[in-house]
Amino acid sequence: MGKGHRESFGGAHNILLLELRSGYASVGVYTTARPGHAAFHCLSALFGAGALGLASYWAHRTQFPDAYGKELFGKTNKHHLLHSLALLGVPLYRKSLWAQVLLASGTTSFCISFYYQVLSGDPSTQIWAPERRSLLFLGWFTLAI
Repeated sequence: MGKGHRESFGGAHNILLLELRSGYASVGVYTTARPGHAAFHCLSALFGAGALGLASYWAHRTQFPDAYGKELFGKTNKHHLLHSLALLGVPLYRKSLWAQVLLASGTTSFCISFYYQVLSGDPSTQIWAPERRSLLFLGWFTLAI
């Protein structure tokens, strides 16, 4: 190996590199993300920022149409935030592109419909909730296989 010894640890995406040269050790973490994953990292960061902004709105808004609306907004916001965090870790899986697309589209359509229902008072969007929830389920199922 020449003057030093080099080892790497980790999966295909994050590599911990330990380099030993003449008694000194240097450690570095290098990210080798596949093309297209940076866009999903930005998307999940935007989802998270949106979830936190809406959580702030939920916490400080004094007038909700009813107690059910406030509870629904809070539950929707928790789903929004948790799926935003999940999108950050999805690139570590094998079939991450399908999972990212399904989770992102499921989170968007599921959460926006309930945010709309609470803020407008129009319950007509509830009829499509099972289909939107199935996108989230398929995204998680894609990660499992």
